[in-house]
Amino acid sequence: MALTLTLPRADGRLSTYTLTGRTLVTPPPGRIRSRVALAAVHVVADPLANVTPAVETRLDWEATLAYRRYCWSLGLGVAEAMDTAQRGMGLDWTTAKELIRRSVGEARRIRGAVVASGAGTDHVAPSRQLTLADVEAAYEEQCSYIESVGGRIILMGSRALAACAKGPDDYAKVYGRLLDQVTEPVIIHWLGEMFDPALTGYWGSPDLDRATETLLAIVQEHAAKVDGVKVSLLDQRREIAMRRRFPSGVRMYTGDDFDYLTTIRGDVQGYSDALLGIFDVIAPAAAAALQALDAGEVARYEAILAPTLPLSRHLFGAPTRFYKTGVVFMAYLNGHQSHFRMVGGLESARSTVHLAELFVLADRAGLLADPEHAVARMRRVLAVAGVE
Repeated sequence: MALTLTLPRADGRLSTYTLTGRTLVTPPPGRIRSRVALAAVHVVADPLANVTPAVETRLDWEATLAYRRYCWSLGLGVAEAMDTAQRGMGLDWTTAKELIRRSVGEARRIRGAVVASGAGTDHVAPSRQLTLADVEAAYEEQCSYIESVGGRIILMGSRALAACAKGPDDYAKVYGRLLDQVTEPVIIHWLGEMFDPALTGYWGSPDLDRATETLLAIVQEHAAKVDGVKVSLLDQRREIAMRRRFPSGVRMYTGDDFDYLTTIRGDVQGYSDALLGIFDVIAPAAAAALQALDAGEVARYEAILAPTLPLSRHLFGAPTRFYKTGVVFMAYLNGHQSHFRMVGGLESARSTVHLAELFVLADRAGLLADPEHAVARMRRVLAVAGVE
């Protein structure tokens, strides 16, 4: 059968899998109104570039920008040059600058398109010898560039600051000075150590309760310059507790790829908006679910989004920082790029067994745009791994 194939399983055996036949949900046209929804999107490597992937970056610009246009066409916003785009894991600042410039330019030509871009310090090597002034200057360079091309800023975590800061006060000083300078309110991003071990102890303490208090103090003092905070700790209870303490007008952008269904839906005490890497993978389902939420159809929202949770929890499983491999693999299966190659050679970061389970969960969630096409591509990947 065209929709049956042999897959390697976690127990070391090969087994036959027949696709469910579930079809991809199609969201209605129009803007999403009830939530702010940003998809942190991936980049497409140029598979024919004569480079050494481990040390050089070359993108397929048309395929990369086409995916952003696809997300905008669904009503989703785009979070650009973030960790999903392999920032800090292959995407250097020089290439990120060009990516941000092009993406902001594309957004200008599309009515209603929203894009916000990551500013960090990744062009400066982390070192205990750095000063806070060095870190501030690095942040200022990237923030200034994003503003110069007309972009909105997402203030990412800094490995350089994590390396040289001596405690919470240093974070308060650096972020306070940056927030005083930015032209428009920014999104502050707290990326947990499961996503980037170099950010362990961010906000000046490995104790998450103390770190939370430091971040909340910064937000409360500079609320006029903070559009919102994205928390990527995979800890729903902590995120909700923080959200309830934000000043009025400051948004919580959930970065919880394990429990986004209920966090976004919310309760009588509020809800989280979304800035999620998984929205790259489940873009049509995310858009359709949020459109249902706009219409007050909570049961339909849950029916669309709930089947995506097993896929997301698998894709973001430990070691979580390698989730980007699954993101790009899904883009390949769904025909958004012609190959399964990645910046930095990161296509090798997950096992064939992991990718096979990803394929199964994507099918069960109804996320394969063209099942026969996806099966053909899955077979190519399996053949390279020796599964005929």
